[in-house]
Amino acid sequence: MPEEVAVDMSIVLMGPPGAGKGTQAAVLERRTGRKHVASGDLFRAHMIKGTELGQQARSFVDRGELVPDEVVINMILQRAKEPDCQNGVIFDGFPRTRKQAKALMEGLRAQGEELGAVVLLAVPRDVLLKRIAGRQTCELCQTPYNIFYTPPRLEAICDLCGGNLYTRTDDSMQTARHRLDVYARDTFPLIEFFRDLGLLREVDAVGDVDAVIDLVTEAAALPTVSSGQTGSVA
Repeated sequence: MPEEVAVDMSIVLMGPPGAGKGTQAAVLERRTGRKHVASGDLFRAHMIKGTELGQQARSFVDRGELVPDEVVINMILQRAKEPDCQNGVIFDGFPRTRKQAKALMEGLRAQGEELGAVVLLAVPRDVLLKRIAGRQTCELCQTPYNIFYTPPRLEAICDLCGGNLYTRTDDSMQTARHRLDVYARDTFPLIEFFRDLGLLREVDAVGDVDAVIDLVTEAAALPTVSSGQTGSVA
């Protein structure tokens, strides 16, 4: 009975930059069997490959601006149709506007599905700024660090492989502030949109990752297929 199974198959993780959407979605993917689809990861993959889409996206991402709706919508909906998404999707970083939200819901309905829940990760602004502006990544093994919360033993050197750590161009403190302002201006109105539809669930996303995951899983009424110890988020 596909129609009955599909109702709660896909969810949206919503929240400002630095709220931990990627961290939570990655663990939820392992626990629930739903595919983590992150708009930011897709854009970065295109930018690394130097595709036309990547070139279009870079000019917006580097300024901390939202990528235009028409580019994002087609890319995400096409990704959600791929075979590894057949058990449902955890949308991360999408939708960010009402137009995107309506397009997502229409796209899912066209596939015989409904959006099960929208989980809002709530984090204070001062914590968000440290999470974003403090991020560093190893250029060799891609291990993530944060100079405020999880710094490396040696400054700018990866503990695991000795590679140099770098900060993304869109993770400076100035850009971090701007990204949060853009979120408040353009994305925050989605909260009322989803609340009016009865889809919104809000959880406190500060603290232990496993505890937050449990809150998200409960809020979205997601059945789990596996679990594992993860760690913590400031």
